[in-house]
Amino acid sequence: MEFRHLGRSGLIISEIAYGNWITHGSQVEEDAARACVNAALDAGITTYDTADVYAQGAAEEVLGRALKGQRRDGLEIFTKVYFPVGPGKNDRGLSRKHIMTSIDHSLRRLQTDYVDLYQAHRYDYETPLEETMQAFADVVHSGKAHYIGVSEWKASQIREAHALAKQLNIQLVSSQPQYSALWRVIEGEVVPTCEELGIGQIVWSPIAQGVLTGKYLPGQAPPAGSRATDKDNGFFVAKFLENQELLERVQQLKPIAEQAGLSMAQLAVAWVLQNSNVSAAIIGASRPEQVADNVAAAGVKLAPEVMKAIDEALDPVVDRDASKTESPRPRP
Repeated sequence: MEFRHLGRSGLIISEIAYGNWITHGSQVEEDAARACVNAALDAGITTYDTADVYAQGAAEEVLGRALKGQRRDGLEIFTKVYFPVGPGKNDRGLSRKHIMTSIDHSLRRLQTDYVDLYQAHRYDYETPLEETMQAFADVVHSGKAHYIGVSEWKASQIREAHALAKQLNIQLVSSQPQYSALWRVIEGEVVPTCEELGIGQIVWSPIAQGVLTGKYLPGQAPPAGSRATDKDNGFFVAKFLENQELLERVQQLKPIAEQAGLSMAQLAVAWVLQNSNVSAAIIGASRPEQVADNVAAAGVKLAPEVMKAIDEALDPVVDRDASKTESPRPRP
């Protein structure tokens, strides 16, 4: 495993982070989830990312039980707040009420006294940013979180929040966007802003929901048991699968990966890690062997000619539209 600083902060994290969105508490049984976490620990992953909304709290609970007994100082545990976790009007968003309640519930489920990073899962247009940042400051100053971050915020929103964080004597150190060789919407605005401010990216979906493994073939039905066949979460991958040219061009990556001595998944994860503003790539898994495969991308340096070949294969189907970094209006 290789390690990087989270932005320009002093916090060092594993450049491959383990995330349990979709899987823990919903897609896989707890024994399988624990096996995946154990595989991550064995591979040297120290950074674990979750959220209160994943499986309505069950994902945090499973992760807490799986990490119980590990040396807490040797781990970096991240969680998030924003999406609905109950039926009430205040069971969502980034109001002071919801943040202060949610951090306590997350800590209880994770069986820890603090999280290393507490993240705003989306931007809340219905709460003044000053209120949100003051609540985050109080969470940090109370010792319940060490740093704060955001997820899928626009560059202008990140800049305003960073300025408020400095005034409140807390550190906004991270952005958690979707990022892959197919989905590059952060490169035009978010990445330059974060480089200027010292904020690092913790990217999710580096394999584009499995599309960059090459398992989804053009003109063919998705493989049985794949994410595309998941009735609850298949819509996340649908935007890629409806584009036949995209699937065809992904197949052109196979010889590139083979020549580099990598699997398709390893090539995809290694690609995002070539971006110097990326502090970590989040991987998920439903089987321990998936962890082992993805972790092999750690420390891989892709030659310039490999990066060029990837760009040439994918360029016509790459999405770079900066406006697609967006949060819901109104709250879900």
